[in-house]
Amino acid sequence: MTASFYPPQRTLMGPGPSDVSPRVLGALSRPTIGHLDPLFVDLMDQLKSLLQYAFQTTNELTIPISAPGSAGMEACFVNLVSPGDTVIVCQNGVFGGRMKENVERCGATAVMVQDSWGQPVDPAKVASAFDQHPEASLLAFVHAETSTGVRSDAQALCALASERGALSIVDTVTSLAGIELQVDDWGADAVYSGTQKCLSCIPGISPVTFSPRAVERISNRTTAVQSWFLDMQLVMGYWGGSSKRAYHHTAPVNDLYALHEALVMLQEEGLEASHARHRHNHLALVAGLEAMGLNLAVEPQYRLPQLNSVLIPEGVDDAAVRSALLNEYNLEIGAGLGTLAGKTWRIGLMGFASNEKNVLLCLTALEAVLGRQGFAMPTGAGLTAAKELFGG
Repeated sequence: MTASFYPPQRTLMGPGPSDVSPRVLGALSRPTIGHLDPLFVDLMDQLKSLLQYAFQTTNELTIPISAPGSAGMEACFVNLVSPGDTVIVCQNGVFGGRMKENVERCGATAVMVQDSWGQPVDPAKVASAFDQHPEASLLAFVHAETSTGVRSDAQALCALASERGALSIVDTVTSLAGIELQVDDWGADAVYSGTQKCLSCIPGISPVTFSPRAVERISNRTTAVQSWFLDMQLVMGYWGGSSKRAYHHTAPVNDLYALHEALVMLQEEGLEASHARHRHNHLALVAGLEAMGLNLAVEPQYRLPQLNSVLIPEGVDDAAVRSALLNEYNLEIGAGLGTLAGKTWRIGLMGFASNEKNVLLCLTALEAVLGRQGFAMPTGAGLTAAKELFGG
């Protein structure tokens, strides 16, 4: 007979999911009620308001999609992109490539703006792409590229799209609640994220927000949205503000309890405090890594505090290090992706996992495991450097 599954207690310091707060796990176990229950409808309204705070927007169409961040991405593309459209897509990592696939599956043309992995999107290249393709009606880019640990200038890119009469589609899966994100002030039009990163919620939900300009474009479509489930004109009937909600799908009730709790915790801490915490712990981790003789793959001004891309030293076995950390310390860090596979580790400091205890655990475990592989470093230097920043 198959036994129940009891996972070990891991410390999740990879690219996601991140550690989930006990408060969020507790909310998940509350009694299930119907997805059209008046109390649940009230919760839906609270979720919209809390997400508006997280995104820093007043957009009416701000909702959690009942599927992971990849579905949030697809929702933005299938609703805004029609056959024959031209979309400028920026790629400086894995997830820009996924945007291209979405554009092409919608029957549109993707004009690619390529930047090196480990570098931010270059606004000058985007401007040139608009010059060469004035018919482009959309610009798509990743704010925080999870595969490389790079932050691009979302404010400048959204402004550029607006100047050219185009709408922007922005991936904020890793950036939401970890670094500054001002949807309204920056003029972002369609923004999607995930719950499993800096929100420290369980995976499986994708917060999205659409500007009035984006909603107007969706309403004026002349072809059907190619996904029934992700058709925002249908979903709005369920998540709309009227007292009578149209049945669309059975929402993941308990998952949304968890998201509500995670967003309440974010509101209690405050966005600016959350950003500051992520940055402080990042600086301590970087100080420790550099004291050990390790280097980061991204220049300081473009680094994500919540996702640290670390160059693997020559002669060190990538997989063996990650395996030892997992098996001996219950500590998960991520491997490199794409062109950085085998060249970097991705160390996450996201949400609930961004704390002093995890930074010190990671540095201690890395020193022990790397030492066994013959990597020379000053004993205890990493911990000492990090503790200095923590004031210890």
